[in-house]
Amino acid sequence: MNSEELSLFQNRTTADFIKHTEELTKEIQELYCGDEIPWCVGYSGGKDSTATLQIIWYAISSLPVEERKKTIYVATNDTLVENPVVSTWVRNSLSQMKIAALEQQMPIEPHLTYPAAKDRFWSCLIGKGYPAPRKRFRWCTERLKILPTDSFIRSVIRSSGEVILILGTRKAESVQRSMNMAKHRNWRVRDHLNTNPNRPNSLIYLPIEDWRTDEVWLYLNQWRNPWGYSNKDLFSMYRGATADTECPLVIDASTPSCGDSRFGCWVCTMVNKDKSMEAMIQNDEEKEWLQPLLDIRNELDLYNDRERRDFRRIYGKVELFERNLEGKTSVEPMPGPYKKEYREYLLRRVLEAQIQLRENAPEDMRDITLITEEELSEIRRIWLEEKHEFDDRLPQIYEEVTGEPFKDVRLGTSKKLLGGDEWETLKDLCDEDAMHLELMSKLLGTEYQYQTKARRIGIYEAIENCFETSSRDREEAIKNAHSKRDLKTAVDDGSITNVKEIQLTWAQKKFGKANLENPSPEDN
Repeated sequence: MNSEELSLFQNRTTADFIKHTEELTKEIQELYCGDEIPWCVGYSGGKDSTATLQIIWYAISSLPVEERKKTIYVATNDTLVENPVVSTWVRNSLSQMKIAALEQQMPIEPHLTYPAAKDRFWSCLIGKGYPAPRKRFRWCTERLKILPTDSFIRSVIRSSGEVILILGTRKAESVQRSMNMAKHRNWRVRDHLNTNPNRPNSLIYLPIEDWRTDEVWLYLNQWRNPWGYSNKDLFSMYRGATADTECPLVIDASTPSCGDSRFGCWVCTMVNKDKSMEAMIQNDEEKEWLQPLLDIRNELDLYNDRERRDFRRIYGKVELFERNLEGKTSVEPMPGPYKKEYREYLLRRVLEAQIQLRENAPEDMRDITLITEEELSEIRRIWLEEKHEFDDRLPQIYEEVTGEPFKDVRLGTSKKLLGGDEWETLKDLCDEDAMHLELMSKLLGTEYQYQTKARRIGIYEAIENCFETSSRDREEAIKNAHSKRDLKTAVDDGSITNVKEIQLTWAQKKFGKANLENPSPEDN
């Protein structure tokens, strides 16, 4: 028990804790029988969610079978980049749970949710080129966790009108967690039950919110797992890592993300180090096969990754920001998505790691998948349709790494007018000018997209956008952004002289100094 827990709670004897679990069991039974609102238990496979589901299971199993009418959904979200050891643990647990629920006539239905293909980690990182998540750009939590879970919760509400969410959140996890939970007491309905300010027609039930960590382990070790899974193995899995908290079921932006949790995503760059995976590899020789994952994660976690990224934002515009360099303010372009070359390199690295894991992982994990067929198909679609990279490198990279031809799960993907040969020809024509190549590929890709449309409304705006975002080289585009910034600053300051000077400078750049000094008759 850590110092934060000691400061939050008084010690509770074992006898007191046993009495508390008996009272909590009665409370759960009364809440269950009190209405027709279905329950949804958030289950991540960690200690807190396991203890929560276990006490719910025991309470309901003590009721007569005829009173177990209300469905209890067990919602588990798989981001598809979970620690493979934990992911396998959770999947096996859900399988065992289904069997035990049928045998014991329990109204429990496990559900495993996934992010949509367009929102998955590799679709965003390798496909769109989103940089590895950072505190100021945490694009992963909502896409990978909140949206899939929220979608399932909304489906339950649509079918039943209401839902009670049961979570294993505890005050003793940290002082910050305790403070966040204290705020939610403003919406308290009864003991452990709050209204949900973020989701209408839902309540949140927190049965173990007052438990200490040692009480969670006491309960798991002294009360047998009711669906036949091993709590001792769970304890061993925790003991093999160093962090103390688990990755919770994230239902909204106010729910803390994994942080330095042991049960987080193996690609997580929100923390300095993945201490859990490092500990697993260091403490257990049988976990050394995880090393390729740790290598990729550490490679992504590069603070200064400007060389990997475009000088424009993802929508093609140069945005400037101020930063302090050695005591001096520097105005620089804000780096954008990963460049084409680095995205292709990352795809190759992930596929190679997948092969290594399938060769070296334990026998029961040899079918491990790091990047799914749906993600590969979505990445290919993004590269072809959104980035207009018609050289179509994904199938080639896939075959080079795996030795097998790539089979796209989407229909009609074999119909292409342009390919690798045309790309190389265009590359030669552009004389290795990357920006010119980008502009030409965008123009060709845009024309191809509008070719099959019955009405080509919007094509001129699309072509204009190609020129707006890709017609200037890096230096010219950055200078143009600085000119716009200086003009805005002059206007805000009300300096007419500066405005005129900047406008004149801009005109000289666009039309040429000679033409301004010697205008042609047509200009008059």
